[in-house]
Amino acid sequence: MLRLARRYRFSASHRLHAPQLSDEQNREVFGKCNNPFGHGHDYVLEVIARGDVDPHTGLLLNVADLDALVRRTVLNDFDLADMNRQIPAFGDVPPTTENVAVEVERRIAQAWTQTFPPSARFDGVRILETKRNHVELRHEK
Repeated sequence: MLRLARRYRFSASHRLHAPQLSDEQNREVFGKCNNPFGHGHDYVLEVIARGDVDPHTGLLLNVADLDALVRRTVLNDFDLADMNRQIPAFGDVPPTTENVAVEVERRIAQAWTQTFPPSARFDGVRILETKRNHVELRHEK
């Protein structure tokens, strides 16, 4: 079994603010990331696939197809977005890196089987928010 990871970049802004918490609690939990004006990051998204190499092509999957899937399901919406205002999934939950990973994984998983054969399975995503902070979410199906 082989694992393949492909990297993508997008820039987006967010404000970490949970509507169910008071303003004081939000400041305590999220610190400077609770700034009412938000702030931005240059995110790195890794999409990870696993499976066996096709003996005829020598490939796990066609990366051009992967690029198109990620562009269509993630990058077109997330790149240069104010995630709090422009991504409906973050209407009631703060766009933390953890929640961004959950939403990105959901979008890719939903489209995966329509794009790739069963031999190329979606394994998960890794999102790097800063040099010191990243989240990895394994797809469990």
